[in-house]
Amino acid sequence: MPQALLCMSHSPLLDHADPPEDVVQAVQDAFEHARTFTREFDPDIVVNFGPDHFNGFFYDLMPPFCIGYKAHGSGDYDSYAGELDVPEATAEDLAQFVMDRGIDVAISRRMEVDHGAVQPMEILHDGNVAARPVLPTFVNSVARPFAPMERVRRFGAAVGEYFRDRDERVLFIGSGGLSHDPPVPQYPTATEAQREFLTAGRHPTAEARAARQANTIATARRFAAGEADIMDLNPEWDREFLAVCASGRVTDFDRYTADGMDAVAGHSSHEVRTWVAAYSALRACGDYRVTYEFYRPIKEYIAGFAVTTAHLR
Repeated sequence: MPQALLCMSHSPLLDHADPPEDVVQAVQDAFEHARTFTREFDPDIVVNFGPDHFNGFFYDLMPPFCIGYKAHGSGDYDSYAGELDVPEATAEDLAQFVMDRGIDVAISRRMEVDHGAVQPMEILHDGNVAARPVLPTFVNSVARPFAPMERVRRFGAAVGEYFRDRDERVLFIGSGGLSHDPPVPQYPTATEAQREFLTAGRHPTAEARAARQANTIATARRFAAGEADIMDLNPEWDREFLAVCASGRVTDFDRYTADGMDAVAGHSSHEVRTWVAAYSALRACGDYRVTYEFYRPIKEYIAGFAVTTAHLR
């Protein structure tokens, strides 16, 4: 049976920012294309390669990869806070398959996923995150040290190999990116209070979460006005990355380095690791072609914002 792919940027600012109306309409048109693509493909199961923003994973234990056997939403930025429909036996089988191919992967029987993972499913299924069985697959995209991109590619390829010959329609989702540098503390330069949050800050008080979210929203407004002290978006880098995705030459992802990405695309550009895993998973199933690509650099969302879809040839 076929496999397909949908990769898209996410932003907690979708409902908290005011880009120009033509930008909002273009993004909504891209989302509608993604919904139509998903409805027509009608997946039996979704493999969701998602990041985390220090809501479910912290420095007290930060794996490069983790497969969730059970999972629930953290509810940050008013995102989905319920249980995900995770086929536990399949998740267990997938984790063993990946490890048998030499890729060390953590597992979680109580994974917590934030807006970065659930927002695509909210958009695709009109808020019903549990509309399809999903395998939540965490790819560390925010906390150093980062696995080399070659390792991310191999992880995605192993996941793809697992599904290549199975008799079900599988949709690989990659969520995040592209270039952006939102106000996330970096451990080496963080205050002691920030370091404590980065290490063990799960389940904050409502007041603490609201303050954190308000800071991000305020930064986005200053950034759109040209007043925020964060790195600018890099449309050239974004388009070059999208060109690699479209080429099918997934080994070309290997040239991306953590230091290089920080320097030219921002500290949160590492979310494209979810795209690398998803495209590598699809490529492991066969040659593919990108059937749709949307891209806009959107300062109000602090993101080089993209949506792509792909089918096997």
